Amino acid sequence: MENTEKKSQASLWTRDFTIITVGSVISMFGNALAGFAISLFVLDYTDMPLYYAVFVFLYTLPQLAAPLIAGPLMDRFSRRKTIYSLDFLSAGVYLLIALVLHLGLMRFWLLAAMTLVIGTIHSTYQVAYQSFYPMLITEGNFSKAYSIASTLETLSAVMVPVSLFLYKQFGLSPLLLVNGLCFLGAALCETRISDVEKEKGLGAVGAYSLSAYWSDAKEGVRYLWAEKGLLCITLYFVFLSFAGGAESVVTLPYFKSTFENGEWVYMTTWGFMVLGRAMGGLLQYKIKYPAAIKYALTLAVYCAVNTLHGSYLFLPVNGMRVACFLLGILGVTSYTIRASATQSYVPHDRKGRFNGAFIMLTTSGSLLGEALAGACTTFLPMRTIMAVFMGIALLAAIVIIGGGKRHVKPLYNREA
Repeated sequence: MENTEKKSQASLWTRDFTIITVGSVISMFGNALAGFAISLFVLDYTDMPLYYAVFVFLYTLPQLAAPLIAGPLMDRFSRRKTIYSLDFLSAGVYLLIALVLHLGLMRFWLLAAMTLVIGTIHSTYQVAYQSFYPMLITEGNFSKAYSIASTLETLSAVMVPVSLFLYKQFGLSPLLLVNGLCFLGAALCETRISDVEKEKGLGAVGAYSLSAYWSDAKEGVRYLWAEKGLLCITLYFVFLSFAGGAESVVTLPYFKSTFENGEWVYMTTWGFMVLGRAMGGLLQYKIKYPAAIKYALTLAVYCAVNTLHGSYLFLPVNGMRVACFLLGILGVTSYTIRASATQSYVPHDRKGRFNGAFIMLTTSGSLLGEALAGACTTFLPMRTIMAVFMGIALLAAIVIIGGGKRHVKPLYNREA
């Protein structure tokens, strides 16, 4: 039994999986370094939570249409080439912004326009990546692979304190330069991945008409509608993204307005979430849950996560840190079970359409949450906004995931 387990673990780290992991690490760390600094730059530049909400909204807006448009294309054309091409493009965009800032030519409208471009690239990339990544995972290793992906994404947050320090010392331009170079390095790594799509008979088409595209798009919608388990999970994550959109708008401004050196308090508090996610990722990699308990475990985790998210801002700082640590552990558990279950279930030739629809719908939730929360900051306390939005997500978990047990349970309670 132990020998079988060791063999399974070793087989995950193929050449292609190692390359995609290394490339992801490089781009994630660069994005973490620049992303937090950009948020601080916008807050410092405008000094208003409402304008910060507009910035977040503009980044999210193109993610509404791009995934839906890109999904059918990813099922027809090379996801591998799309991934490294978009990373090359991201490198160019960030290097251009760095140059504009360095020359003192930046204006808020220009930053807003570039934000729209970056959001479009990011959303298209996510469809391609999420549809391609499962093809590099060997059978039986989906849970481990997604625990690694979640942990690495979380650990990239260790760059946040570095980002804050460097931003205070040198400004935004050097950090954007580093981010551009990171994307360049990631793209170069990704060009070395073998053409696994060709081996599976995917990613190569001849003439592709507009009518064929629309046919693929409609077929993707029909597929999601027919798969009630996937539909319930997607609908719940729309509500969760709605609450998450509110959180992204109010959390950093709340810390900056409530505490002296609020960005440092924010950073150290959320650092406990990073620690929790790192520990949770290690547990997910080492522990294989019995298939029979995954649905019940996930539903409990969803309820706990929404409850903690809605209440932790009312706690003293040390209480917030404990809550964030628990949220980190629970968040990795939720992500690993959900991602491994859905991505191992959806056929390769439909992953692009499913992931495109999933991202588009959840982005719609995020946009609505950001817009409403941003408006609410003008007349409601930010902690109250968090509590209300997370309460809605909690109710959605009970009604949709709990009420849809007949459809969701068979999907979650699978070996993956």
